[in-house]
Amino acid sequence: MVKRTRKTHKSRTPKQASMLNQELVVIVTAEAMDEAKEYELLLKNNDIPAMIKKQQDEFTDVIRYAILVPEEVADEANVIIESQDAYDDFYDSEIDDTTEEDLEGDVFED
Repeated sequence: MVKRTRKTHKSRTPKQASMLNQELVVIVTAEAMDEAKEYELLLKNNDIPAMIKKQQDEFTDVIRYAILVPEEVADEANVIIESQDAYDDFYDSEIDDTTEEDLEGDVFED
């Protein structure tokens, strides 16, 4: 059964509706919606329900996107996020350390 919200009349899946009845905590915030959706997808791919909430800083008017999960899976979600961030940092540093000379080798020459 799909429920509709009163404010926007958008439909919600039963899983999303049940998530709203739980205590939610912010796991990570993102500066862009694309980044927030990546975190949300990462968590959902690891069977952790997640949702994005748009937040505006009351002092600076900066918009950020909070990724929320149920409190009982917050520790597991943190481990997943931290693992992915460490993985991304490792490969980003490897690419940054590669120089143009490293890429000019005769690997593809006949």
